[in-house]
Parts: sequence; structure tokens; C-alpha cells
Amino acid sequence: LRSAHYVVAPMVDQSELAWRLLSRRHGAQLCYTPMLHAQVFLRDANYRRENLYGEACPEDRPLIVQFCANDPEVFVQAALLAQDYCDAIDLNLGCPQMIAKRGHYGAFLQEEWDLLQRMILLANEKLSVPITCKIRVFPEIDKTVKYAQMLEKAGCQLLTVHGRTKEQKGPLAGVASWEHIQAVRKAVSIPVFANGNIQCLSDVEECIRKTGVHGVMSAEGNLHNPALFEGRNPLVWEMAEEYLEIVQKYPCPLSYVRAHLFKLWHHTLQVYQQLREELAKVKTLEGIVDVNRELKLRCQEEIANQKEGEKPKEGLPFFHWICQPYVRPGPKERCKENGAGGTEKGVRGKRALEEEEDGNSELLSKNKQKKKLRNPNKSFDPSLKPKYAKCDQCGNPKGNKCVFNMCRGCCKKRAFKETADCPGHGLLFKTKYEKSLSWQSSQRVIQNAEISRRGDVDVGETAVLKEAADS
Repeated sequence: LRSAHYVVAPMVDQSELAWRLLSRRHGAQLCYTPMLHAQVFLRDANYRRENLYGEACPEDRPLIVQFCANDPEVFVQAALLAQDYCDAIDLNLGCPQMIAKRGHYGAFLQEEWDLLQRMILLANEKLSVPITCKIRVFPEIDKTVKYAQMLEKAGCQLLTVHGRTKEQKGPLAGVASWEHIQAVRKAVSIPVFANGNIQCLSDVEECIRKTGVHGVMSAEGNLHNPALFEGRNPLVWEMAEEYLEIVQKYPCPLSYVRAHLFKLWHHTLQVYQQLREELAKVKTLEGIVDVNRELKLRCQEEIANQKEGEKPKEGLPFFHWICQPYVRPGPKERCKENGAGGTEKGVRGKRALEEEEDGNSELLSKNKQKKKLRNPNKSFDPSLKPKYAKCDQCGNPKGNKCVFNMCRGCCKKRAFKETADCPGHGLLFKTKYEKSLSWQSSQRVIQNAEISRRGDVDVGETAVLKEAADS
């Protein structure tokens, strides 16, 4: 792992096996799985098979499996199930999304140092592979350094530092701080990977030179140009066709494939809006291949009709059919694009929804605005939402009328094991068992009566035969 300089980030629904293989063919030296939920991985065999236990692929190494978790035992038990299929286990301490806040994992654990120490210490004790961590920085460099040193002391053997705080995401992402990463690199003795501001190979080289890190991780840069680590900007359809060929051999959900093509063809789909809509609606892999072929033909036709000396439009460094970075617009630019006069109140989407949940904004999503029109008295105040009690077993919301104080999944397992009823969840194992016994009992009575009736008939027939013989 120390020798890996070019690293593909763990990306939910985007760093699946097919994409990892494509990235490795074009310069990536280390890949991560998408973030896996430790609790689900532990209890669901299908989840394990779909995300890790599928068809073995020797090309897909070295590989780090990343988990999100907030319980030391659950994390380690899940890691034990995964360690034979990878070269290290990573604890996600960097996810800044609202789902991580609700689930209490990712970057929302960065203040809970005691918990993190216990998780890493236990993992070090139980696992046969290294334990690594991916973190986000604090605004203060000193606190970030102490955080990294704490993780190293607990047993973290490789650290990836994303140079943004957990608040820097979406249109508010801004520039990652390499200064924070450099300070961490100087303060710890374990290998450090840098993450943030990587759009091309020159960024990788500059980051290594300025921060002194062992390797550099790319996420969005890799999605828009899988050949980033080769220092090439290939034709989009070359990468798309190669990826689709790999998907034929190593299938994955269609939503993953569609999302990858949206990234690869990002700039071209701004030109051919109709094909963008077709790509969004297509429901088969063959359909996606057809849309990709049509995009290729459109671009080749455009190249054939290109005038000498013509330059790329929209301020792009290359023509739209060439793999290249996508620079995410900041809040002001996004507002101008949406005709919001450049004010931050124009920022919509996930950021606005998260602010609503925190109670810091009067903005409502379009969906909630429609609900408000249908029912003007409806309130979206989070303080008025019912607070759900947690399942005694797994922490998910429990059923309000559950006799075991559990969620439906845990309740079903217990009720089945104990042959008990839970009317609150509609589980009637005891009732059905008793009905089964009653039915079996009634069947035996009927059978006995039938046997008795047949015995009487046999006696009668014997008497008749005897009479006939006497006569």
C-alpha cells in the first residue's frame, strides 16, 4: 500500500468492480470499494455477495474495503467477514452527507475521539489486515493534526486526508486545503494520502510536491476522466465503450452504469439535450449502449464538419467529446445559472433540504412546496416531527406497537425463534402454529372415524358372506 501513488476514491454507487477495473487499466494503483454499511454487511448475506463476495477478480488488487460504522463490535465483526477479500479495511470518517448525519457515521463522528479510539484499537487487535481511516479536516490546523495523531496512536496504519471540512460540500465545496494535509503529513509517521483539488495528472504531481504525501486520491476527476493518472485526455466514447465491455463481463446495477455515462458525457450532454433525456429514461444495458453509440456518431459528425482553427466553446480546455475536468460552480455562479440574481437564496437541491432539516432556512424543496399547496396547514417544522424510539436490537426505528420493542426485521427473527405473536407487526407465528396443531388434531379425529366406519363395514360384509355360505 505504501507504494501506491495513484488512488481511486471510495464512491457510493460509483466505485464498483467494473469501474475499478477500468481505472486500473489506465494508471490507478490502488482502489477502494464503495462505502459499505457495516451493520447491513453483517446481517445481510445478499448485501455481502452483491458488494464483495461476487465473482473473484485477481486484477482487482490491491483493494481496500471501506465501512461506515459507529459501534466497535459491529465494525469489527463486519471487517472480519471482509478481510479475506481485501488488503486493508478503511473506516469512513469523511462522509459529510445528510444520510451520514442521520445514521451517525462518517464525518459526524470526528468529535467523538473516545469512540474512534475504541473502534480502531479493537480492529487492530482482531483483524489480520491493516486498519486505515479517511478523514475530513477541522477548520483549525492544530486540531486536525491532533486528530490525526490520535488516530495513529490508536492503531490507524494509513491515513487519507480530504482537505475540506464537513461543511464544504456541493456548491459550497470550495478549494481543499493542502496546508492542512501538509501539516498532518509532517506530524505523523504513517503513510498519508491526499484528497481534494485533483483534476489532472499535473495536480497529482503538484500535490505530492507541496504536501509530501505518499499518494493522491481522486474522486470526481477520475469519474470524468478514468485515464487521469495516465496523463491522457482520451475521446469520451473510447472510455465509455471500454467501460461498457467490462460491465458485460462484470454486471452491476443499471443505475451505476447510467451515472457513469452521465459523468463521462457531461459536457456533450449539455449540447445534445434530447440524448440526455433518452439516457435518463433507458431501462436496459442494450439501450444505454445504443445511446452511447448515438452520442459517438453525433460527435464524429461534428468533428467531420469542424472548421480549421475552431476552438472549444463554453470556456472548456478541450472539445466536449474529450475527457476533461468538470469544475463544480460555487453558490453564486449556480444562482446566476438559475436566474436567482446571484443571491445565496437561489441555492436549491440537497443543500437547501439539509438546511430545512436543521431548521436554519425557510426554503422548501419543490416537492414540499407542492404538498404545501395541497395542504396549506401542513407544517415542515422538524421540531414538530414525531421522535421515533429505537429498536432494542439494531438501532433502527422500532414499531410503535411491537411487543418486543423492535423494528420489523428483528421482531420477525425473534418471533419466529420463540414461536410468538406480534400483532403490531402482523406476525402471528404462535397463532398459526396453534391453528396447525388444531388442524392436525381434527384430521386425526376424521381419520380415526373413517377407520372405525370402515371396520364396521368390514364386519357387516363378513356376516353377509357367512350367511351366504351357510345357505
